[in-house]
Amino acid sequence: MERMTEQAALLTLLRDRRSGWGAVADAVEACGSAYEVLVKGAPGTQGDLFQADHAESLEAARDEILEWEAQGIHLVTLLDDEYPGQLLTIHQRPPFLLYRGSLQVGDARGVAVVGTRQPSEEGVRSAGEIATGLARRDVPIISGLAAGIDTAAHKGALGAGGRTVAVIGTGLNHAYPPENASLQAKLSESHLVVSQFWPSASPSKTGFPMRNAVMSGYAAATVVVEAAWRSGARMQARLALQHGRPVFLLKSLLQHDWAREYAEKPGTYVVAGPEDVLDQLSEVLAPAQELIWK
Repeated sequence: MERMTEQAALLTLLRDRRSGWGAVADAVEACGSAYEVLVKGAPGTQGDLFQADHAESLEAARDEILEWEAQGIHLVTLLDDEYPGQLLTIHQRPPFLLYRGSLQVGDARGVAVVGTRQPSEEGVRSAGEIATGLARRDVPIISGLAAGIDTAAHKGALGAGGRTVAVIGTGLNHAYPPENASLQAKLSESHLVVSQFWPSASPSKTGFPMRNAVMSGYAAATVVVEAAWRSGARMQARLALQHGRPVFLLKSLLQHDWAREYAEKPGTYVVAGPEDVLDQLSEVLAPAQELIWK
């Protein structure tokens, strides 16, 4: 089936509010064709799970894809060869990704550097040093383009001439926070900004936790610099462990109950500072080809 038709069929399935995106992803993967699921229904069903009349919806979806391309927004679905293989290993894999910039296979050995939006000066310095050190070792830096630690991580990678990837919790036509609009534009041009949401999707309470799951899956490991119990960074640490990815906690985090609890879990490493992170990561990270299952 033509790639555009498959992509349009997947978008049409996802626009149908009667089925969750996870169910759509499962059905499409099991069948191997979004178009077949759209026309015949999910495997094991009588074909009534989705809408019956698709011609107009398919045409509208094709037009939408072309409009996105005109805006510099690229689409990749879980059936496309370019879909990041490391995401296929997690339950929360998104059915599609929209992105500006370039997808690269080497991102599979990238490291997520995350933390609070209201960091201390020491936290900002640590995030920047960790990102700088990793970037100098040709390790991509992955973060969420949020204020605070995320911003310091992206800027640290850029300052070292390394690659950095932003996994955002809104659509690509939004910049959140607004003060990071210029940074987002820069990453869109020469690095990568990726979203699992429609381009017009605004910031929401559900979007950012979903983003953290995808960021964890996209990265080979997660480093948490500073984070309170009620934070996306703590959530990402939990998800990373569930995904079988190592988690590095800066020793200063052990003032928090959640960090002391996580420090006892297999796959968690407590590190004293940036140099300790760099030394231990080099032992933990596997070559990129070993981190990808496709």
